[in-house]
Amino acid sequence: MSTVATRTGKFVWHEQVSEDPKKAEGFYTELFGWGTEVFKAPGVDYTMISSGGQTHGGFSQAQEGAPPPHWLSHVAVENVDETIGTAKGAGGKLAAGPFDMEDVGRMAILSDPQGAYFSVYQSHGEGSGAAGVFVWDELGTTDADGAQRFYEQVFGWTTKDQGEEYGGYRIFSRGEEQVGGLMKNPDPSIPAYWTPYVGVEDPDATCKKAKELGAAIIVEPMDVPNIGRFAIIQDPLKVPGSKP
Repeated sequence: MSTVATRTGKFVWHEQVSEDPKKAEGFYTELFGWGTEVFKAPGVDYTMISSGGQTHGGFSQAQEGAPPPHWLSHVAVENVDETIGTAKGAGGKLAAGPFDMEDVGRMAILSDPQGAYFSVYQSHGEGSGAAGVFVWDELGTTDADGAQRFYEQVFGWTTKDQGEEYGGYRIFSRGEEQVGGLMKNPDPSIPAYWTPYVGVEDPDATCKKAKELGAAIIVEPMDVPNIGRFAIIQDPLKVPGSKP
């Protein structure tokens, strides 16, 4: 079992945030074959992603002022309030919180200086740091150097440039363990955002099924030398105010 200390500075939870959590739940459980569990607390019914006997994330209702439907990646920290202070000092902003969840933990939603949202989470218990569904987190940003400085300062990550062969792609690490990726968006008009990757057996078949379920393929399946094959999918959830 992973301890709090070994999970600190790593992604431990992924939350799909939208105005229609039930639609999101239907799409993703059908696409990936996930199960669900409902966490109940006074005034709270929170649907969690269940796979392999563990919970890995959840589906939540977007609050007023939240960005369009998105995945929110949560990083484990030892102290949420101290991390908020460090993030603000590094140019980040507090977007929401901090919130206390009874018998669960404390969290806050932040944005980095380029506007990418993420969450920090302080557990009240040991937990196990579920793995095996979400296998990678990647930041696409408008300023790779600035983002690198920010996350190194906030989480103590180190960064390694993978070189020209990989287009200057950078990898964040915590100690000896890789945490996530960093790349500059090819189009400067694209906002900064974190993208979680879900491990699948066949990206091509998954993309085909996603399209049948109403999704769009942003990046068609492609191979990355010495790494694997991936694709980027946009789910069918509607951006608030958009036309049907």
